[in-house]
Amino acid sequence: MLKTMLLPVMLWLTLAVPALAAVDVNKADQAALDGVAGVGPATSKAIIAERDKNGSFKDWADLERRVKGVGARNAVKLSAAGLTVNGKPYEAAAPAPAGKLTKVDGKPADKGAADKTPAAKQ
Repeated sequence: MLKTMLLPVMLWLTLAVPALAAVDVNKADQAALDGVAGVGPATSKAIIAERDKNGSFKDWADLERRVKGVGARNAVKLSAAGLTVNGKPYEAAAPAPAGKLTKVDGKPADKGAADKTPAAKQ
């Protein structure tokens, strides 16, 4: 009885573990890429064609630039499903730190805010 219960569990683990493993976009073949949730045959072919034509992808930004259909929103989902670029998951660009001024056309975005900075008070 134990063997009959253990066999399905072992079979499930054998099939489930490879699906959870990371798939590197620079090393994977089409079958491995197709195994990532969110990557279909068209996307996997586009990835491989671009990789063959112009070399390995340097980072996620490079993948997004070179492969149509892979944008920031899609990259988050693909990374969560196990896709990596050079072994690294997708990391969204960090927002600007609070309190920092941003410039628009070389001028502070918030007029008068420059006067409130610690450097301006000295």
